[in-house]
Amino acid sequence: MQSISLKASRLTLALVLAGALGGAGASLVASRMAHANSDTAAPAALVAQQIAPVGAADFAGITERYGPAVVNISVTGDAHASANTDEADASAGPARTDPFFEFFKRFQQGQQPGPVPREAPTRGQGSGFIVSADGIILTNAHVVRNASEVIVKLTDRREFVAKVLGADPKTDVAVLKIEAKNLPSVVLGKPADLRVGEWVLAIGSPFGFENTVTAGVVSAKGRSLPDDSFVPFIQTDVAVNPGNSGGPLFNGRGEVVGINSQIYSHTGGYQGLSFAIPIDMATRIQGQIMAHGKVEHALLGVSIQQVNQSLAESFGLPKPDGALVSTVRKGSAAEKAGLQPGDVILSANGKPIVLSGDLPAYVGLASPGDKVRFEVWRKRASVTLNATLGNANEKPEITASASPQGPGQGKLGLTLRPLQPDEQRALGQAGGLMIEQAGGPSALAGIAPGDVLIAINGAPIQKIEDVHTSLARTDKTVALLIQRGDEQIFVPVKLG
Repeated sequence: MQSISLKASRLTLALVLAGALGGAGASLVASRMAHANSDTAAPAALVAQQIAPVGAADFAGITERYGPAVVNISVTGDAHASANTDEADASAGPARTDPFFEFFKRFQQGQQPGPVPREAPTRGQGSGFIVSADGIILTNAHVVRNASEVIVKLTDRREFVAKVLGADPKTDVAVLKIEAKNLPSVVLGKPADLRVGEWVLAIGSPFGFENTVTAGVVSAKGRSLPDDSFVPFIQTDVAVNPGNSGGPLFNGRGEVVGINSQIYSHTGGYQGLSFAIPIDMATRIQGQIMAHGKVEHALLGVSIQQVNQSLAESFGLPKPDGALVSTVRKGSAAEKAGLQPGDVILSANGKPIVLSGDLPAYVGLASPGDKVRFEVWRKRASVTLNATLGNANEKPEITASASPQGPGQGKLGLTLRPLQPDEQRALGQAGGLMIEQAGGPSALAGIAPGDVLIAINGAPIQKIEDVHTSLARTDKTVALLIQRGDEQIFVPVKLG
């Protein structure tokens, strides 16, 4: 499953990679002391009272008790290095303002020629934590990726060569083993019991500064990120930086509720948005790795996007809830269950799907073969579909439908024509209409020449008459299913 979001402004999804350190070390930032005159300064006791968090946990006690179970991880190995950098994006010019730019850029990059990757030696650092006294350690998969040697350092300065028992890139969880006994270990908690606004604590090695403690609050739960389909992240405002990857996130009772994994940032450094993998998902991955040496994930086989108010109006939804299906993959569990592009999934086995991220979070915690009953909004009515989840290791192809007809033009501001045979082959489409010109409301929505119109409000477009028929049914907003390259996405277009 793939979660899709459109963003007008650019944000860099930065994995908190410890390998950014190398041998450069860390720099210290000087701070200035602000002086206040005696007649304007508030009493120290009053200031302390104002800034002290109400009901804050005993973080000092948690650190003292469980800090020894947090380890520093040093990695050496080989990785692919490339000359591609974000500096290349700086030359994009006006394209950066295109709401489609960020979404499609990820997929088009794989089609463009570029420098051949080369092997380069890497040295990096990350964090981890001991979950059992016999030396089982959890960390991020990206921390130990391409590692030829992994060294685990404890707070008592002892060092061990660790064996990587397994790593799962889909959830970014890895399991290590060191040969030691009677080690300090953490206590695991329940992420489901976390409340938004609750205080949490992170311990790790940002920029190589071992056993650094930072604290903040839970900002949100069940976050779905554009590049991560399976993980319902815990969002916090805890300061997390390169080197924190793989470290524990504690609740106020001293229980580990997550593994610090990613940040959202314009710069690559911490800017107030940190994301942790829920510990119940991590331990599920750990169990599969230790039992079978591999991990199997459930797969529904759809691409989805968020339902906003405009899309809700287009599909006749009472409110903008659910996960909008933009693509159904051939041979997938979704296709077998009867799911179609334009369906809005409202619940799974009775659990409401309010945000699009709720769906991959639900499937991510399921197993291949699990049966799921979906409530789906289709053609302005609710229907029930039953699916048996597939295996994510099997990658079905994306479906295509429709057949070409003649050119046309309408109140969308689009000039359309049928696809040529070579275009059909290149796009994997047997039909749809090629957009030759885009103006008016469609251009404002980000649609551009070269896009292919596949459906309107979920109804396939096979000829120009289908466009007129669909537009005759609404006078406000329509949802156009657009294909650009290999990807499809619904775009709401206001008709004025």
